[in-house]
Amino acid sequence: MNSSASFGDLLRLRDSRREALLEQRAKIIESVHTGSAGPGSAKVSALATADAKDKGKGKGKGKGKSEEEGSGPLFSQRSGDGSLCKDTYAMPLSSSPSSADAIASASLGSVSAFINDIMLGIEAERSQRQAFLSIMQKGGTSNEYPSMSASASSMQQGSSEPDAASLLVPMPEILLRSDLAEYVGRLQADREVADRQRVAGESSAYGRQWLIDRCRQAVASTGVGANEEATEAMCTEVFSLLRSDRNDNDIQGQLLELVGYDNMEFLSDLVSKRAAIVDKITQESDYARVADAMRASRKRPGAQATVRSEKDLAIEKQILKSQRRAKSKGKGKDKGKGKGGQTAEHSDDDAGNDAGNDDGDVDGDVDVNVGDREHVARILGFGADLKRARETQLSQRPAEVLRPETKGPEKYPNVYTSTPGASRGGNMLSMFGSRYMLPVGTAREEFADHEEITIPVSKAAPRRSTEEPVMIEDMDPLCRYTFRKYTSLNRIQSIIYPTAYGTNENILLSAPTGAGKTDVALLTILRAISQYCSPSPGELEWLDTSRKPQLAVAKADFKIVYVAPMKALAAEVVEKYQSRLQWLGIQCRELTGDMQLTKAEINATQIIVTTPEKWDVVTRKSSGDMELVDKVKLLIVDEIHLLNEDRGSVIETLIARTQRQVESRQSMIRLVGLSATLPNYVDVSNFLGVNPYKGLFYFDAGFRPVPLEQHFVGVHGKAGTPATARLLNRVCYERVHSLVAEGNQVMVFVHARKDTVKTAQALREMALAEGTLDDFALPADTVKNAALATRVSKSNNRELRELFTNGFAMHHAGMLRSDRSLVEELFAKGQVRVLCCTSTLAWGVNLPAYAVVIKGTQVYDSQKGAFVDLSILDVLQIFGRAGRPQYESHGVGYILTTHDKLSHYVSAITMQHPIESKFAFNMIDNLNAEINLGTVTNVDEGVAWLGYTYMYIRMRKNPLAYGLSGDEMLDDPLLGQRRSELIIAAARELNRLQMIVYDEATGYLAPKDLGRISASYYLRHESIEAFNKAMRPRMTEADGISMLCMSKEFEQIKTRNEEEKELKQLLRTACCCDVKGGVDNPHAKTSILLQAAISRSRIEDFALVSDSAYVAQNGARIIRALFEIALSRRWGPAAAVALSLSKSIEKNMWPFEHPLKQFPIPHDIMRRLENESGVTVDMERMYDMDSGELGALVRNHRYGATLATFVRQLPHLELSAEIVPITRGVLQVTLTVTSDFDWNDRAHGAAEAFWIWVEDADNTEIYHTESVILRKRDYREPKVSVFTIPVHEPLPAQIFIRAVSDRWVGAETVTAVSFKHLMLPEHHETHTDLLDLQPLPVTALQDPVLEAICSKRFTHFNPVQTQIFHTLYRQPYNALVGAPTGSGKTIAAELAMWWAFREHPRQKVVYIAPLKALVKERVADWGKRLTGPMGRTLVEMTGDVTPDPESIRQADIIITTPEKWDGVSRAWHAREYVQNVSLVIIDEIHLLGGDRGPILEVIVSRMNHIAAQMGKTVRVVGLSTALANARDLADWLGIAKVGLYNFRHSVRPVPLEIYIDGFPGRHYCPRMASMNRPAYRAIRMHSPQKPVIIFVSSRRQTRLTAQDLIAYCGVEDNPRHFLHMDDSEIDAVLERTQDPNLRLSLSFGIGMHHAGLTENDRKICEQLFYDRKIQILVATSTLAWGVNLPAHLVILKGTEFYDAKSKGYVDFPITDVLQMIGRAGRPQFDDRAIARIFVTDSKKEFYKKFLHEPFPVESSLHQHLHEHINAEISSGAIKSAQDAVDYLSWTYLYRRLRQNPTYYGVDEPSESGINEYL
Repeated sequence: MNSSASFGDLLRLRDSRREALLEQRAKIIESVHTGSAGPGSAKVSALATADAKDKGKGKGKGKGKSEEEGSGPLFSQRSGDGSLCKDTYAMPLSSSPSSADAIASASLGSVSAFINDIMLGIEAERSQRQAFLSIMQKGGTSNEYPSMSASASSMQQGSSEPDAASLLVPMPEILLRSDLAEYVGRLQADREVADRQRVAGESSAYGRQWLIDRCRQAVASTGVGANEEATEAMCTEVFSLLRSDRNDNDIQGQLLELVGYDNMEFLSDLVSKRAAIVDKITQESDYARVADAMRASRKRPGAQATVRSEKDLAIEKQILKSQRRAKSKGKGKDKGKGKGGQTAEHSDDDAGNDAGNDDGDVDGDVDVNVGDREHVARILGFGADLKRARETQLSQRPAEVLRPETKGPEKYPNVYTSTPGASRGGNMLSMFGSRYMLPVGTAREEFADHEEITIPVSKAAPRRSTEEPVMIEDMDPLCRYTFRKYTSLNRIQSIIYPTAYGTNENILLSAPTGAGKTDVALLTILRAISQYCSPSPGELEWLDTSRKPQLAVAKADFKIVYVAPMKALAAEVVEKYQSRLQWLGIQCRELTGDMQLTKAEINATQIIVTTPEKWDVVTRKSSGDMELVDKVKLLIVDEIHLLNEDRGSVIETLIARTQRQVESRQSMIRLVGLSATLPNYVDVSNFLGVNPYKGLFYFDAGFRPVPLEQHFVGVHGKAGTPATARLLNRVCYERVHSLVAEGNQVMVFVHARKDTVKTAQALREMALAEGTLDDFALPADTVKNAALATRVSKSNNRELRELFTNGFAMHHAGMLRSDRSLVEELFAKGQVRVLCCTSTLAWGVNLPAYAVVIKGTQVYDSQKGAFVDLSILDVLQIFGRAGRPQYESHGVGYILTTHDKLSHYVSAITMQHPIESKFAFNMIDNLNAEINLGTVTNVDEGVAWLGYTYMYIRMRKNPLAYGLSGDEMLDDPLLGQRRSELIIAAARELNRLQMIVYDEATGYLAPKDLGRISASYYLRHESIEAFNKAMRPRMTEADGISMLCMSKEFEQIKTRNEEEKELKQLLRTACCCDVKGGVDNPHAKTSILLQAAISRSRIEDFALVSDSAYVAQNGARIIRALFEIALSRRWGPAAAVALSLSKSIEKNMWPFEHPLKQFPIPHDIMRRLENESGVTVDMERMYDMDSGELGALVRNHRYGATLATFVRQLPHLELSAEIVPITRGVLQVTLTVTSDFDWNDRAHGAAEAFWIWVEDADNTEIYHTESVILRKRDYREPKVSVFTIPVHEPLPAQIFIRAVSDRWVGAETVTAVSFKHLMLPEHHETHTDLLDLQPLPVTALQDPVLEAICSKRFTHFNPVQTQIFHTLYRQPYNALVGAPTGSGKTIAAELAMWWAFREHPRQKVVYIAPLKALVKERVADWGKRLTGPMGRTLVEMTGDVTPDPESIRQADIIITTPEKWDGVSRAWHAREYVQNVSLVIIDEIHLLGGDRGPILEVIVSRMNHIAAQMGKTVRVVGLSTALANARDLADWLGIAKVGLYNFRHSVRPVPLEIYIDGFPGRHYCPRMASMNRPAYRAIRMHSPQKPVIIFVSSRRQTRLTAQDLIAYCGVEDNPRHFLHMDDSEIDAVLERTQDPNLRLSLSFGIGMHHAGLTENDRKICEQLFYDRKIQILVATSTLAWGVNLPAHLVILKGTEFYDAKSKGYVDFPITDVLQMIGRAGRPQFDDRAIARIFVTDSKKEFYKKFLHEPFPVESSLHQHLHEHINAEISSGAIKSAQDAVDYLSWTYLYRRLRQNPTYYGVDEPSESGINEYL
């Protein structure tokens, strides 16, 4: 029984003990508090003071110690007659049933009162214990503490057995033991052993034997058993601490760690009897006596005579030998006086004890303090080699924690270790649970100028019985052929193979470098490929193994992403996988900052190897790459232990985003993490979503293919100083020489190219000085060696030739490829002993050596602008090059660093510390990315997002490191509140910077342009803050560069003293723009380097070269972001400057330099093109020159033709624009772009991009912007773009249209568009106010038949119908009703028709609808509802349906399309039924301005003409949406004062709220995909239960939208919440449905409607939606016209459609948009309706204007006039020019010519001008 359990047991007592015990406990506590006397009470009072941690406290001094001491976990007392008294913690020896019965029958007490008492008792007991421990540690006796002395005396007097109740108090759990008798027997035996030991101890109180015995007990209590080596080691460590000069408090922690929590009594004795122990053992020791005598004799002056025994002489020899050995190491010892007056030095504990005690040493004599452990060991009479014994003990000791564990550590099946106890979680924890201990056998040596820690070769991990190597011949054909060069997998690969290739489990593989992790990743890749193979590899019969297996892979269906931390590693992985998988036709490509891929290349690639930052950029864009991301089936993250470094937040973001994608899209993406050995691998596996029992694989250093002996050397001195550099070289030489002298090859890694030569030369010079150069010499010459030597002698590299002769060489990326290859060959063949190289050799080339030495750990990081520590990743990679499996059994790795970094590298390389998250540092930017991606739209989703991060996992494990208190963890174990605080704080900051919209009330988060640009271009939010302050509408290049340099990305660039001279030189020679501040200013340095890069200046300093490359690379990205910010703010000059600078940085040339510099033109020719004044020959002039003139211009006639070719290749566009006014405030621009250059594939690639923007006359504001992409196949074809721009009166004189190349400097065209002759249309807005009238009942029709028809649907007419009722139903006037969609205009048509049948019962009514869908809807509706009751016949006339003439003659109602009626009415003379028409109803007459408008115009004109010819009136009723120019339309229709009703847009039966959302993205399909999540959110926000229609542009979009909505449903608790019918009903519906995609979507309550479905499927969807059985209907725009299905919410997903005629995407007519949003609102059900319109962000302003203002209708007849004049001539209606003019006078065109002359190209709006135009 662990005595430390008493507190826990008392607390558990509250909940689980029998009620009888509760009452007994209450009584005892009461007696303790009241101080009641009695034989039991004193004992209870005393014993209540025993605590788990402090039991068996310090005793009295000498022989006066109290009798209650004991050594076991539970001590008992002897009575006077020698019989065993009942242990205070134990049961009476008599465990008869009667005792238990007596207890069980005790009366019950109040449970609640007991709980209160127990807590008070615990506090009292705790304070008593603390007071007692304090007294004992000060050397007091138990008599000073009354309750304890009472207890002792009662025991010593052999008091009679106390009652049972008193025995239950401190440890009631014992009563529940099933083995009580056996347990008490063990206690008795322990007691007897303790008594014997006490008797022995009293005879030699606190002497050597006492210490050994107590240490033996302590070792045994750890579970190791009787281990003499460990006992001696512990004695030595303990006695070293006791002899030191440090005070008791200082050594208590280390003593506690040594003896353990189970031996608190021993600890108390050690502290309280410290002086006695040291005195006694020193007196007993001959060794100490002789050492003291030696010291004393040396200190006495004069001649002395000393008598010494032979034994004394032997001891003196040992002491002197130790002194000499220490002096040879230069070990400066410290001395201090211990408690016993002896010289002492505190232990330098190298097995994991506190390392912070060096300050405790004080100066003293060298002689006695030599090798303190060795000295102490000899005092104790042990051998000196105790280190290994202590390490063995510690390695076998189970990790201890501060509180008792309730259960053992979790054991996972695939955690493989070579050291006992390590399977708990990486390396062994120290007892405090805060640090990990160094591997067993670690040695630490201190020298005068450096310290060295050596970690020995790890033991190979023992094989498990279940391990079997996987033979390649046993695999399926896919693996066999891929691994055909192997015979079997290695040990780790064999263990992981069943999971990696046999399942889709997520995997974390933590294994040493060189263990074959890349092949494990390949196994998972093959698993992914196998799922897209036909036939399946497992089923393929591969008989002819000489040929590759015949497998067909569906390459277009999947993508695999391998995230590598470095570009060098990415290139290596690409090369390996490409060669391995080439036989399958699998493409593996690199996608990094250096290697961009085109869209076609990405589509053709199956395995993309990328860096974390690049993949983050790809996945954080809501548009552009979603199709690629959706195809990813496997994500492999290499070196995942980098979570602990600065880039870790990027990896964390990627994995969290992927995990959320798996959930939200219900897509299977397998995650595989590869890492070096991790200490807290369980945390990382949880983060990756790995099942620890299946996918977690951990292998420690014992699995390294070539075991590694690691040396960590820390030299004294400051990093970067010359003295430290010299010391590093000296230490490096010593290590290299000792290795080379043994016949080994060594690689010395340095961190700069020039250092490779410097280091090699320094080593050679030291060898020369030491006379050891022969040790480095080459082997005896052979023919092969002579050939290699000859090749070296021919090299142009002077340093290589010189160094090679002495066995040295160097290797770095700055050398020629041929020289690098030669060096690699020389080293591989043993011709070079020492190779000095940079880390590129470790990454790029597989060239192992016996030993590697890392000289120095300071690496220049251009991103931070400073020297930083060499990354752990680089160290592991370099150490991975140590050891050659075919030659040596192990390798050696040295890392030479400064002393202050020694502990960092030791702890990091041996994985001493758990890896923590760096996510918090970039959380604001990461949140912005997620908001722009659409995955986080409110605070709750942000909280959920944080739950996927590694930071969340570590916050719960290690809350203090993340600023959390224990109380917070108790109150909120899931950290919901903390996560919410983090998200809200980040959201507020983003909102302040105008990057997002954050609504504090609702928690709603929405992206803004600034946030989107920041996310797309990977900008820090601090940079955005700087740009917000500095950016202005008008800027120069100098302003642009200055602002760019203020960005956070360059904040870390600092000026070093040695750079100032060169920076000043660059400032004078390379900078064209002013630089503010001196060169020591970080912004100024950035500006100088950026301008130097543009000017192509040569930079000498290595660090400056690195800084310059960093500035140029990031500057190009940031200036692009500034360009887009300027565009979004509509600032023309700022946008032009930013784009110009962007191209300058990319092309390394200034905007004022000659554009032809971008071509490979010789320098002398370019110099002639630019004269001395620097003025370049204008490109416009050069375009007009021929080759002869150009040759003369550069004074080189032969070069004239080449120059002419280059001139013609510089991209150049011609612009022409036409402007027509739509309203007085809106102009329509028709821009024609024509390319005027010659295409060259090498110069122009696949496409050329141009930016086009329209600026005001002052070049300040941009009215419109768009991009144009030219491709080779059609770049000569003119590109026509139609857009609108706003204008304000008074009109400016002109506007400018600018076309600028996206990447060519100087390729720019500007054209001015004059407003001089522009005439704006007259402004006649006529609106009809909606009167406050009493709604008319249907009885106002005064016709029982009509009343019956109407009363089936409504009882009263709505307000609009009430107001127009009298005019349409009672009067014969022509009428125009303009009202929003959904206002009930169909009833208006019926009222007019009923008037016609009442007044002209024998004549016909013609209803003309502009779309066939509308015709079909009207035929179905009226045929079902009207014709029967009214006794009338109806006929449909469309292109699909042509009735026979007799049917038409008999019909009363003709429903037709404009084209059909135009064809019929042309021959009106011959067709009586055309003449016999009393009413023409034209629906949607506002479509006059559309493509079919001319036909409508001709029809109305013709009907009026027929009526005039026949001498009768034909009533015309027009129905339209609200109009801006209704008066003109009314005049044309012959409407005077009565009959014009033009209601405002706001006049609707159901009020409509319209939201317009802008979406970025140049490409249509990705932009549509980015709208799906916002659409789903809109449904959940506005219409969670009510019907929703989503309008899209195409059949394909209906399917894609429905699929995404289903995926979002899948994340919800109820995925079918849009379905409102039971399973049997939906099953019946699905059986009748033919389309498979529709069947899937209907099962989730989502319908689809488009022309590609069968009629039956469309009807099913319509009916289900009408009956509210399904909630969502995704439809094409035709549904808005053809089917009257209103909804509460309408979402218009995109306002463009693909137009086959123009081969591009064009906007829906505004009338279509109005019609679609008009479907929002159900008059019977809704009190408000909502429309959400998703548009491309450039169109947002246009729709804002026209959706809330009436729309003007113009005629388009002038564009098709020739066709209609020809038709009228053919029919005989026009016979002369005068007839044609008369014909035109009937048209709407004629009326609009005067109102808006510029629109129609009329120069003079007078009567004569119009006649001339006509």
